[in-house]
Amino acid sequence: MGNECRTGYCNVLLIRFSAIGDVAMSVPVVRSLAKAFPDTRFTILTSVRFLPFFKGLPPNAAVLGVDLKRDYHGRGGVRRLFRLLEPMGFDAVADLHGVLRTCLLGMMFRLRGIPVRSIRKNRLSRYSLTRLHFKDLSPRPASWERYCRVLERSGFRFRVEFSSLFPPGGGDMTAISAFVGSKETPWIGIAPFAAHRGKVYPLELMERVVAGIDASGPCRQFLFAYGKEREEVASWEEKYPSVTLIETRLGIEGELVLISHLDVMLSMDSANMHIASLTGTPVVSVWGATHPAAGFLGYGQREEDCVQVDLKCRPCSVYGKRKCRYGDYRCLTGIAPETVTAKVLAYLPR
Repeated sequence: MGNECRTGYCNVLLIRFSAIGDVAMSVPVVRSLAKAFPDTRFTILTSVRFLPFFKGLPPNAAVLGVDLKRDYHGRGGVRRLFRLLEPMGFDAVADLHGVLRTCLLGMMFRLRGIPVRSIRKNRLSRYSLTRLHFKDLSPRPASWERYCRVLERSGFRFRVEFSSLFPPGGGDMTAISAFVGSKETPWIGIAPFAAHRGKVYPLELMERVVAGIDASGPCRQFLFAYGKEREEVASWEEKYPSVTLIETRLGIEGELVLISHLDVMLSMDSANMHIASLTGTPVVSVWGATHPAAGFLGYGQREEDCVQVDLKCRPCSVYGKRKCRYGDYRCLTGIAPETVTAKVLAYLPR
């Protein structure tokens, strides 16, 4: 699909506040869009904590980060946010989020005569994926493809071309070398947690994966864990010489640089999969209650690197929130640690 603009819009607002994985999937789209239409000004409105994702945008693109909870909470906050945006002179709006807050913003722009296009989530199609009987496992459009469709309806047709936020070889290690040292052996990222139980590989099985990688030869395994999660895996650092808990002071920027130097990331269906996609790092992902067919596989990631078992009850949830109807999460416990280990080791130079 070639680049084509049929609208003549000069100043376009794109909106995607959260969640972290969905914002990350918007980055390849925003960068490709701005490069394809250098005469149009694009502004992405997002949460202030995701600003590092948008560093290095083309000169005709900018990012506006806001703190919704602190400064723009509730309907009154939406009105204040609109008053902030209105003087910026946008002549079109693309709502890539499609929640109540963004719909209210869109309504305010429409009342000013400004065209607004919103994402279509097709929830009914996702229901047919998760129902107990007669599941339809045909692939749904990926989130980044849905973003492109919003922009196409705004008149912008373009090809998404993106490989990494960083140049070949990864990001500049200067700022994080004091925390992670130099790379002398293969580096692996391990992100064993997710927001919901239905997406978390049992820790006792994940530890067997970590142990298998540790025994395979010289390497370093960086554990990505936060808050109380760190307590659950802290003992692994003591048991296995190759394991290092990441330093929380790295922040999102430092983590992006570190991930860009990994040989592979092992992740659940979670934000770390999408963050790794921004650096061009391959991901071995573990899927339980959810399924790649829902459209949430990381940008540029391969379905053959998804570790999953075929069960009649699976997938049972789009986001992993639903409790297991059998109580044993067999979709996760049925995955052999040796299978996961082999997938990871296949990416290591030996």
